[in-house]
Amino acid sequence: MSQYFSKRYQDLEPYIPGEQPQDQSYVKLNTNESPFDPPKEVIPVIREAARNIRLYSDPESRELRQAIADYYGLEPENVLVTNGSDEGLNYAFMAFSDEDHPIVFPEITYGFYPVIAKLNHIPYETFSLRDDFTIDIRDYEGLGKNICLANPNAPTGIALSLEEIEQIVRTNPDNIIIVDEAYVDFGARSCVPLLYRYDNLLITQTFSKSRSLAGGRLGFVLGAKELIADMNTLRNATNPYNVNRMTAKAGIVTLRENTYFKNSCQTIQFNRRYTRRALEQLGFEVLPSSANFLFVRIDRISGEELYLRMKEKGVLIRHFSDPKITDWNRVTIGTKVQMDIFLQKVEEIFREQDEEKEKTK
Repeated sequence: MSQYFSKRYQDLEPYIPGEQPQDQSYVKLNTNESPFDPPKEVIPVIREAARNIRLYSDPESRELRQAIADYYGLEPENVLVTNGSDEGLNYAFMAFSDEDHPIVFPEITYGFYPVIAKLNHIPYETFSLRDDFTIDIRDYEGLGKNICLANPNAPTGIALSLEEIEQIVRTNPDNIIIVDEAYVDFGARSCVPLLYRYDNLLITQTFSKSRSLAGGRLGFVLGAKELIADMNTLRNATNPYNVNRMTAKAGIVTLRENTYFKNSCQTIQFNRRYTRRALEQLGFEVLPSSANFLFVRIDRISGEELYLRMKEKGVLIRHFSDPKITDWNRVTIGTKVQMDIFLQKVEEIFREQDEEKEKTK
């Protein structure tokens, strides 16, 4: 830290993203990226858009906003497009929370929420999950504070029902409810239908997971026109050309290729069920997931040791240092081949453990 760094941020603990190592080729199951390429139609469109890369992109992203609005049965004024959904979350926190309007989210959830709050000097509170890692919606009913919920939650993968989300939105009419649907396409129900009945609801989504555009950095926010206009004020004040022209065109194409998208999501769900059954047969505890990952633990090896041994064997999974979940690891669901490699390496580690024990007898 330099001597010039502002005192406002000296105690800020930044969000730590999943590893993107360059030292070797890994089976990468640590950052919830799609294992599938985007539709073949995407690359030619990106190349064509790059011909005009010397020019700024459309600051209003009109064509992309219209495509998203059409897909969800909304108006373009209900859509804000962002540089990844994290930017949308940041604008939502900035626009509607401050010293007089704190925000609340679960204690165990996406690690970016407390970072955004601290960065913007927003007071925040957390509620513990139940022992089974589910959210108790009674904590949030009639709370009278802004709320942010990942649905499905991360890193657990557990989803609330649409009825439970509506109960939270309905009982907090004077506060903003943000629902982060980064993983909704893998088995949960989207809250989009609630937008027709509630003007205090914001939904963030991303093209990074189910749409195979993680490297393109594209997200969006859906909500009442007035809320979107408020957030657009902040976007225009800080980053008016936030979505580049290549990414915008790629996003439009992926929305059109809906059959490809649905098939990819169905394959992920199949591979998730297959991996869960295999892990449970090996003795793992596996949380019920509606996301493109599994949250797992086993008594015979610590979460950290399993993560480190897997990395030595060329497979990356995600381990968290939080003491409440340090025994757990999050495993992204990849192709069937990738999941078989993962399972083979787990069994290999267990055999090595058994051999080590025999040697010490």
